[in-house]
Amino acid sequence: MTLDTRLRDLRRTMRERFGIGRLRGGQEAIIRSVLARRDTLATMPSGAGKSLCYQLPALHLNGVTLVVSPLISLMKDQADKLHALGIDCLLLNSTVKRKDEQSALQALRDGRTRIVFVTPERLAQPAFVDVLAGGTRVPVELVVVDEAHCVSKWGHDFRPAFLDIAHAVDTIGGPPVLALTATATPEVVDDIVHALRLRDPTIVRTGTYRPNLHYRVVHTGGGHGRREAARALELKQQRLLDLIGELRGAGIVYVATVRDVQRVWAWLAASGESVARYHGRMPARERRDEQDRFMNGDARLIVATNAFGMGIDKPDVRFVIHYQIPGNLDAYYQETGRAGRDGEAADCVLLFDLNDRRIQQFFLAGKYPDAALVLQVFDAIAAATGDAQQEAASPSAGSARTPLTGKALAEKLTDVPSGKLDVALAMLIDARIVQRDRQHRYRLRKGAAPTQLRDAIPAAAEQFQQMRERDRKALQQMIDYAQSGRCRWRMMLEYYEEDTKIERCGTCDNCVHPPHVEPLPEVHSPAAIARRRAERVAEQTRGWSRGEKARVARFGVGEVVMATDEQVAILFPDGNVRTFVADRVRHVRDAEPRNRNVGSTSAREDT
Repeated sequence: MTLDTRLRDLRRTMRERFGIGRLRGGQEAIIRSVLARRDTLATMPSGAGKSLCYQLPALHLNGVTLVVSPLISLMKDQADKLHALGIDCLLLNSTVKRKDEQSALQALRDGRTRIVFVTPERLAQPAFVDVLAGGTRVPVELVVVDEAHCVSKWGHDFRPAFLDIAHAVDTIGGPPVLALTATATPEVVDDIVHALRLRDPTIVRTGTYRPNLHYRVVHTGGGHGRREAARALELKQQRLLDLIGELRGAGIVYVATVRDVQRVWAWLAASGESVARYHGRMPARERRDEQDRFMNGDARLIVATNAFGMGIDKPDVRFVIHYQIPGNLDAYYQETGRAGRDGEAADCVLLFDLNDRRIQQFFLAGKYPDAALVLQVFDAIAAATGDAQQEAASPSAGSARTPLTGKALAEKLTDVPSGKLDVALAMLIDARIVQRDRQHRYRLRKGAAPTQLRDAIPAAAEQFQQMRERDRKALQQMIDYAQSGRCRWRMMLEYYEEDTKIERCGTCDNCVHPPHVEPLPEVHSPAAIARRRAERVAEQTRGWSRGEKARVARFGVGEVVMATDEQVAILFPDGNVRTFVADRVRHVRDAEPRNRNVGSTSAREDT
């Protein structure tokens, strides 16, 4: 049967079983690659129909389609939709009861199902891999890795468990792999290909642009003193309440910390809003109940950390508000992408206070282990397995003692956060310093002296410094986005290095209400630029006089050349004019900042 004939059959199934009339952009290219048994990596924006790219072929393949998904709620949602269409599938995860699990495994062995959803942790279990490798009547014909950016150490949702997928795929015979994600920079794409060991993959990028999402930034002031901080918090709360009153339909409010979930949720509930809450420290049942309240429409709003949302398919979310900046544009795009999945217009609003960057800087400071911590992990493995003592007796023997389980290692290193321990172990394995067997037990690499392996750790740990620098730059890009007067969509498309002809989306705040930008004179020296700008401004501006001295933290004292109720432009001694949100600017004679209303126009720095 030719590929075109198979595609005609698939289109018939698509109409009859899924009720879909035609494939969207990119879906056909992905499905063609899958049917040709090629490894495939596809990046498609949220709501673009990624699931159909494997569900449809799965019904026409002769074997099993194994779907690896990072979240139990995500796979349950997809499985429920398939069951509603009369399509049989299996779930294997930690929530499945023992009796139901045994029935599911028997159905898999008997070849009575074509689609199986598993977590990466389940795929790492040797007994389960053995079933897939030779204990079933029908072989695995396609492995789907959903949310594939989780496999990348350079991605914003790195999950070490995803690193086991490539080995499992090899063990079950090396079937083709389809990796799916909504977002991926070129750097992350390369890392996905490497980590999953994709073989000459077809790479399909359908584009990031979703014209129904309307982006804007609302500046909520800031300051460094206690009084200024309290004023900024009060202003931010009022702006949030104003936005929620202005916007219609269901919405998500993302906050950065568990404490802020509790605080903002309580404040909104007290103001009369119908609001749920969600964060990773809530008991599982309470989390599920709160999510159901929002999904079912019993609560109009949900206040959540980034633990909420991956795989959540609520098509009618009309707005997403970020109460604080996320750590990077990847996370921001992923989280705002939960709005408007029905294709209707939706608003994505960022409440921006530059001081909020400190929260993300705190997170980044604790994200990666340093070389000393990695050495601590190495020494614990060496001591527990007897490798160090064995080298003293026979330096060339290498590791041969009983390996250490992950649980036992965590118990020995109680002062090491679990996230850092996972990252350190992933690095040690990737650098071929430590080995992990099929039972997820750790030992030093065979055939090398422990002292030699230990000496290699500082150089291997250098990658963490690269990651820290990458994350620092990503946070600055997020801040630049918030402070820029350019088209919001254009900035995101440039971030993903997409070749696009879109210069202005026409729907973001900067396109609808362009900030005033003075044209640069032909003379390009800083002094000449500043002088020509100063000559074009009014002699007197609202509350500020031309030539008045003003101070801005980190920039020092300069001379006011232009001001509005929302922004103040200042000429600094270095010859540059920089524009700031008004609440950031102090009169030199005053101890306190000016009390001004701050609008949503972006503060920006002209250089």
